[in-house]
Amino acid sequence: MNHIKEGFIEIYTGDGKGKTTAALGLGMRAAGNEMIVYMVQFLKGSETGELASIKKLEPYFKIFRFEKERDFFWNLNNEEKEELKIEIRRAYNFCMDVLKNQKCDILIMDEVMGALGNKLLSEEDILKLMESKPKNVELVLTGRNVPLNIINKADLVTEMKPIKHYFEKGVTARKGIEY
Repeated sequence: MNHIKEGFIEIYTGDGKGKTTAALGLGMRAAGNEMIVYMVQFLKGSETGELASIKKLEPYFKIFRFEKERDFFWNLNNEEKEELKIEIRRAYNFCMDVLKNQKCDILIMDEVMGALGNKLLSEEDILKLMESKPKNVELVLTGRNVPLNIINKADLVTEMKPIKHYFEKGVTARKGIEY
């Protein structure tokens, strides 16, 4: 391992489509170069097309999930939210361990900003994790509404901005395209 001499912190954010897709694309490119990529998905418990695709890229690219399948956050009762918080903390601790022990070249924390926005993680948690990133690991964070302190700590921030979207015409999420 240790294919990266100097790793940076990248953030894909914004209200537009493509944050996870961009992170997956970066991971696929790295896996094609025999780098080890770990993607930890937050707030995603249901089946998605990327799970099947990435299995074909093992051992170079692996996706990890720590949550059981459940409804959207805003539909959960307090007990379900507490259970989710424990699962999110387990995923966060896994990410900290991956960085500490340099288990991959690239760590993607997909939709971690959603966990932050729903108060399942704190801004301090994310900043601590960013601070603990080893020099030779690339860290990619995705999700909406990134706090300024986190943006300032990152090396690259890309905002996905919707100009036009077919959802506005009532098109629902499509298998193979949105999930």
